[in-house]
Amino acid sequence: MLSRIESMKSLDVFAEKILSDNEKKTFLSKDETQKIKFLGLQFAAKEAFVKALGTGFKKPIMPNQISILRNNDGKPIIEFDESIKSFINDLGIKSSHVSLSDDGGYAVAFVVLEA
Repeated sequence: MLSRIESMKSLDVFAEKILSDNEKKTFLSKDETQKIKFLGLQFAAKEAFVKALGTGFKKPIMPNQISILRNNDGKPIIEFDESIKSFINDLGIKSSHVSLSDDGGYAVAFVVLEA
């Protein structure tokens, strides 16, 4: 998967499509190699999240409305744009957990949602 990102003509265009404003700040602070890994992990986590919801990426949920951030210990956390919080709440989601890993050119994510 990371090789697909690496082969893109513009990482910035992909980043603009999938990253939230908070994530873009982190993306811009990284070197080229780190940017590829960062984009892969962020996209994998967001895709795992919408698959756990059972919706996929479609309105009202788009990738740049979901933020995969890290707490002070480096643990990934999922935050949502205000525009989709009510949709998430209406589904009865009370909390979410995400695990990220990358190795051998792959980025993987696992999401568990609690209702």
